[in-house]
Amino acid sequence: QVQLVESGGGLVQPGGSLGLSCAASGMTFSIASMGWFRQAPGKQRELVATIHSRGNTNYADSVKGRFTVSRDNIKTRLQLQMNSLKPEDTAVYYCHAVEYRGYTYWGQGTQVTVSS
Repeated sequence: QVQLVESGGGLVQPGGSLGLSCAASGMTFSIASMGWFRQAPGKQRELVATIHSRGNTNYADSVKGRFTVSRDNIKTRLQLQMNSLKPEDTAVYYCHAVEYRGYTYWGQGTQVTVSS
């Protein structure tokens, strides 16, 4: 199994920056891809960014050019650098991991609030 723990959320003003981190433990060698999802009040959880085993990345259109996802080579830490934040980025952000065999894991979530 894989355990995921997020950190780094908080309150930031519009236009500001914030970094999120996700610490992975357990069977990290089995991870095929990791990513970030978010869920705003009253909305469905949505993909923010993913990074796959070979390092290729995918981003939601709404965050392209503003957010950057990265991961260390041993897949124990996933990060999300968020720049030019907007009020609509306010959500609970979740770390996500998928094993090669298909099992998925979620972190507990961290709140990001963009407000003046």
